[in-house]
This record gives sequence, C-alpha cells and structure tokens, in this order.
Amino acid sequence: MRESSTDLFVELPDDSNITDLLLATVSRAPERPLYARKKESGWQDVSGAAFLAQVTAVAKGLMSQGVQPGDAVAVMSGTRYEWTVADLAIWFAGAVTVPVYETSSPSQVQWILQDSGARLAFAGDENKARIIASGAAAAGLDVQVWKLTDDDGTDTLSGLASLGSGVQDAELEAVRSSRGLADAASLVYTSGTTGRPKGCEITHGNFALFAVNVIELLPEMLKQPGARTLMFLPLAHVLARAVQVGCLAAGVTLGHSATAAELVDDMQSLKPTFLLAVPRIFEKIYAGAEAKAQAAGKGRLFETAAATAVAYSEAADRAARGGKGPSPALRTRHALFDRLLYPKVRNAFGGQLKIAISGASPLSPQLCHFFRGAGITVLEGYGLTETTAPASVNTVPLTRVGSVGLPMPGNAVRIAGDGEVLVRGVGVFNGYHRNPEATAEAFSDGWFHTGDIGSLDEDGFLSITGRKKDLLVTAGGKNVAPGPLEEKIREHRLVSQVVVVGEGRPFVGALITLDDEALHAWAAENGLGLNSLQAAEHPKVLAQVQLAVDAANSSVSRAEQIRRFTVLPRDFSLDTGHVTATLKLRRQAVIQDFSAEVEKMYAKQP
Repeated sequence: MRESSTDLFVELPDDSNITDLLLATVSRAPERPLYARKKESGWQDVSGAAFLAQVTAVAKGLMSQGVQPGDAVAVMSGTRYEWTVADLAIWFAGAVTVPVYETSSPSQVQWILQDSGARLAFAGDENKARIIASGAAAAGLDVQVWKLTDDDGTDTLSGLASLGSGVQDAELEAVRSSRGLADAASLVYTSGTTGRPKGCEITHGNFALFAVNVIELLPEMLKQPGARTLMFLPLAHVLARAVQVGCLAAGVTLGHSATAAELVDDMQSLKPTFLLAVPRIFEKIYAGAEAKAQAAGKGRLFETAAATAVAYSEAADRAARGGKGPSPALRTRHALFDRLLYPKVRNAFGGQLKIAISGASPLSPQLCHFFRGAGITVLEGYGLTETTAPASVNTVPLTRVGSVGLPMPGNAVRIAGDGEVLVRGVGVFNGYHRNPEATAEAFSDGWFHTGDIGSLDEDGFLSITGRKKDLLVTAGGKNVAPGPLEEKIREHRLVSQVVVVGEGRPFVGALITLDDEALHAWAAENGLGLNSLQAAEHPKVLAQVQLAVDAANSSVSRAEQIRRFTVLPRDFSLDTGHVTATLKLRRQAVIQDFSAEVEKMYAKQP
C-alpha cells in the first residue's frame, strides 16, 4: 500500500481555539482536579476552576505589559506546573508561545529570541533569566523576563498577575476569542543539528484537533474515571504539549516530573494510569528488573518469565489476525508469572499503569511484547515537530507491534517512490517562520516530506526504517539502514547505545556504549571487578557485545553486516551533547567526537 488515511472523529468551529477546550472542561466539572502539583508534603490537587483563575490572572498581567494578539512570548524552563500556567496564559492573551529548551546554548537562545521577535519571556530560574537577558541584548531586543516560581516576588508569576488587576474581563475575552484554528499558537524551534533552528508554526487547530480526536481514538487512556498521568518530557517538545492539551480537554489529572531521574519516585507517589515516554525509559526499567532478578539469584526465572510474556503477547497478535491464540500451557505459565513476577514490573511504574505511549525513537518489538505480556500495553507512535508530533499511533484495538500504527484522525500518510514518508492533514504545521524557502522545499503538492524512510502494510500500518539522511552507502555501493541494526543490538542487557557507521567505507562498523547499571550487576554475577574503562576492553564483555552484534547481523545481508565494533568507555548523555533532551541520539555529533575511534576501526582491513 502506498497511502493510508484516517478520517476525523471530531471537528471544531474555525473561530475556536485551544482556550475554548479549557473553558469547556471547567464548565463541565469545575472542581475536578486538572493538575497535581508536587510539594514537599506530597501531590496537591489543583481544580479546573483554580487553574483557570490563575491562568486568566497571568494573562491579564501579560496584557498589562503590552502583550498583544500575535506577539511572541518565550518560555525557557524545565518541566513544571508553572510552565503550563504560562502556556495557557499566553494563549488567553492571544499571543504565541515560543518554547526554549533549558539546555539551549546562549547562541541558540539569542537566535530564537531574534527570529521570533519575542516581547516577553518566562524563565525557570535566575540562571535562565540571565541567559535570556543576555541573548535579548545581543539580538538588540527589549525583552521583559519573569521567573516561573510560585513565590510572591515582584518578578514572578504572582507579581505579573498582580499587575493585571486593572484589566477588565471583557478586554481579556476580546483578545482570547480573537484567535481561530488557523492562527499560530506556538513557534517550536527544531534542534538545528544541521544549521540554525527553524521555527515551526504550530496552529491552534493543530493542537486542538489533536486533543479532541485523541480522546476518541484512545478512550482507554483518556476517558477512564480517575485517569491521571505524569509528564516528564521537556515541555519545549511539541509532543509533550500536544498530550498536555489532550489531557486538558479530557479532564485528566496531570502531574509534572522535573527530570527523568525523578520519574521512578514520582510514579510511585502519583501512580499514573497512563504514561508518555521514550524508549530509553522502557529499556531502563526492563534492565533494572532483570538486574534485580540476577542479583537475587533468580536470573533464569526472569528469563523464563520474560520469554513467556513475549510469547503471550505474540500469540495475542496472531489471534487478533484470525490465527491461533495462546495455548493452554502458555496461558498457565502466563497466569503463574502474573502472580509471581509481572506485578513487580507494573509496580516500577506505580502499580496502576495500564497503557503507555512510546515515541521520539524506535522501541524494540521484543520490549513492546514483554511489557504488554506483563500487563502494560505500550503503543508506539511516530511524528515530528512539523506534524505536531503524532502523525500515526497504534491503539488498543488496532495494534501491530513493530509498526508505528495508523495515521492520526484527519491525517494521511503516503510512501514516495524513494521510500520517503509523506504526511498531510490537520496535524501538519503551517510552515517555517520567516523562511519561505525552507517551507517550499519541505512540501510538494500539499504533502510534507518527513525525511524518514518507511513502508505501509496491507492494512495501512506505518513502519519506519530510518532517517533518509542517515542511510549509509558503503564503498561497495550498498545502502545500509542503521536503525534496525542498532535496535537489535540494544536488546542485549549490557548495551546502552549504538551508532552504526560506514559511509563511504569498505564495511559497516559500530560504536557501542554500555549500560552502567546492567554492567555492574553482570560483573558481580561473574565475579569481575570492572570500572567502565576496564569493561570497554575486557574479553568477557567484548564477547557479550559480539553476541549482540551477531544477532543483529543474522537479520541482514552480508554486505550490511557489522564487521567491526568499538566499545566506548562512557555512555552518550545530554551533558556530553550526544543526546537530545528527549534522549534521542545526535548521530553526527557522536561520529564527529569519536572520529579517532572510527578511523582506528578502519585502519586495518578485516
């Protein structure tokens, strides 16, 4: 199949906008908790009515400072409740939110402020405030900076809100209602790994139509009584904000977790019923469960339980397609482990998680099957900033493990002649801000060129092979997709990250890092006292990595097989600049920074 589409479930009036969703939710149930704020004493519920009152007060404060409809307002902060307050307040004032990753460099901040023409900015702390002020000065802009703290300082949210006390409700309503579906709601700047970041114009319609339709698409997540979730992804990421708007429209309680490091503890206390995460989170939780079992002398039992979960999920897939479901023996084993071991896996997520959405990068089908077999359905989706994140997603009744699902409602997916994935529909952005050349280059006949390579099966499910620009062409002229090889190698418990190399080279190679937690557990099991530097060269470690490489090689032709690999002594991280804020690999940065290791791999022909 070359094209697949899904009709809209719900349409919205052209003159409506995101703020109407909040007003409707509060009108239906003003006392329902929309947010949970993390305090020292625990989670504190914030009702819809209380949240709306805070949002409108800050919006009036923005108006008092001269912010007008269409103006850009920047937000540079980690994930927190106040970020959400600022976002909605900006929209109530008719303005446009410009998220800035808190990890952005000063030069990136300067460019984003300059390109967006920001009038005002919110900062997560004093350091971010200084970076914004410095960037604004360098860009020749006069930008007011307010801190996203919940104290009573004059330069905080409450201080800004107090300045708006003279703004009348009718004035606020006039600017709030002046925005429609076609108007810009946010300028989201891409990572800029190949040049200056480009500002993607995301409209009210992009966000709002996603929100009202995802409720109907995933009722098991968003229509369940007591549904709640925990947001830990950076709110500068468009997927995080799209899901947040969806939760707002559905009346789902949402808590904020500041970092991935706090996520496990926060899940234990908030106990989410569904979660938006990236593959690295699922990989870490699986590796942690495996390491604990190994340390307790139950490694073989865990392996059997994991294999049972995978087999049970695979059988469920076959049954859904009219094939044979789980055998009586498999059902018996699954029921046994569902009492003995799977609850421990579920408890790692707080004990009440039923569904999780995985995005940003590919998730191993084996892991997907494992978690589903253990009682947590992981639905993989796909999208980019330019598609307001989700262009496609698996659903509870329509799941195909290994794919990224069917197109989102109101969207269509097409596969071009060269295998590139094209998207059009209500989720696709307006274009790049002040960059008509880049916009024209990204579209043809109304279809957005994603830059990803993929395929559609006979039922319209989309699968992604990799980035078009990441395809390697060896010296022998063989095209190699790094993604499937990397994904397969990462299934080994000791492996953390993989970057396949080989552009213009005589054979394919790989840079591999180790998972510290899994390594320490494995070393203890094998009576080895190894630090990271020693492990990268230890024969037993290299033998384990070779097993992972061999498994990956077994699924491809000889010309695509990895002939050599190098184990690096440290993992890729946000601090080293090798992964993004959503834990996605910066492939070119890795290859550049470890060019000496790459050259050494090719110094001697195998």
